[in-house]
Amino acid sequence: MPPLWLAWCLVLGLALVANLLNNEVLTRWYIVTGPAGAAVLLVVARWAGLSWDELGLARRTWRVGLAWAGAIIVVVTSAYAAVALFPPTRGLFEDDRVGATSFSALLFAVLVRIPFGTVLLEETLFRGVLLGLGARTLGWGRSAALSSALFGLWHVLPARGAADSSPGVIAVVEAGGGAGVPLAVAAAVVGTGLSGLVFCWLRLRSGSLLAPIGLHLATNSVGYLTAYFVLRG
Repeated sequence: MPPLWLAWCLVLGLALVANLLNNEVLTRWYIVTGPAGAAVLLVVARWAGLSWDELGLARRTWRVGLAWAGAIIVVVTSAYAAVALFPPTRGLFEDDRVGATSFSALLFAVLVRIPFGTVLLEETLFRGVLLGLGARTLGWGRSAALSSALFGLWHVLPARGAADSSPGVIAVVEAGGGAGVPLAVAAAVVGTGLSGLVFCWLRLRSGSLLAPIGLHLATNSVGYLTAYFVLRG
């Protein structure tokens, strides 16, 4: 079993490489790099001595995790539908990237690209490996705070990419003038960092990584699907 500092270095190094590959180098290949990165992270975590319980993947947690995930998906889907059907809030779903998507590309994004290219890697990294690794020395509470802060920083590059396509981000950029892009990126980092706390709470409350996976899938895949039909409606 390696010392914890070495495990931390390996995990953080892998996270940095994965983030750069997905957002700057191999942007069209993260359906491959995502699952591959998740697998490597799990190998490192097990090598460092983390149990499946600490990773939220113990077999005994699968049933309760699926129950949490299913309930969350129903709640989020209902909320999205309500927002989409209410005229003053329909504009929240406007995104040029979604509007230019074909139906086949939509299905690929919702059923493959988001679940396997985004959710699998991010949940394995932040609510699985980092949360479990941090708990060894920091305790679960401080580990959740650290994991969530890193989750926020993870979104610096994606936020820069959304600066010219998402109305909400564009509004922040325009309002900020010369500092618009840094403000939009900072807002994305804070927002995703806070959402990371919710994901961590779900992981710890349910005991299963499947619960935050359900929320992540619902917010991303169902949100993408809703945006598509709002823009095409």
